[in-house]
Amino acid sequence: MGINHWPEGERPREKLLNMGVQALSDAELLAIFLRVGVQGRSAVDLARDLLASFGGLRQLLEADQDQFCAARGLGSAKFAQLQATLELSRRHMASQLARGNALTSPALVRHYLSSQLRHLGHEEFAVLFLDTQHRIIRYESLFRGTLDSASVYPREVAKRALELHAGAVILAHNHPSGVAEPSDADRRITERLKDALALFDVRVLDHFVVGDGDVVSFAERGWL
Repeated sequence: MGINHWPEGERPREKLLNMGVQALSDAELLAIFLRVGVQGRSAVDLARDLLASFGGLRQLLEADQDQFCAARGLGSAKFAQLQATLELSRRHMASQLARGNALTSPALVRHYLSSQLRHLGHEEFAVLFLDTQHRIIRYESLFRGTLDSASVYPREVAKRALELHAGAVILAHNHPSGVAEPSDADRRITERLKDALALFDVRVLDHFVVGDGDVVSFAERGWL
């Protein structure tokens, strides 16, 4: 039986409109994105199949194009639609940050940095450049690969901070292993950057290490 034949209160779209988005399960939310099912399977049935096949919502959302398009009921058009939706979410968070002081929205900063870095299969080092009022100027990824004291260049970070007239920065990088605990190398990099940027009166407010579902703050550890 198609979803259009279900009782109105059980249809995902109507349920969302009447009860709010929080009332929907992962499968129901995914069904709204899919819009239609496949022969013999409603959109909700297909959504449940996909979640089981990929191992969960996050794995589905972070699948590469080949993996995603190989699944029944999906394809390049749906992949493009999903990537656009995810990017809209990231840009929405960025616009929220840009309207206020980064230090007054620590949860939003963590969520934004996690959305940018958590899914990457390689290590990436990024910087949130802030003005003197700690408002967001720009987010930029500056280095990628295996990060150590030899591969993160303080002069490049300082140069970019001066170009953007930044008064402060928030550093961030991910651990593809999923373990967010900072390494000794992470602490050394942070100290080098802090000392270099201090020469230009640019403060390092925090350094976030993004893992799988966890984000560690240097400031909260008392390391800055």
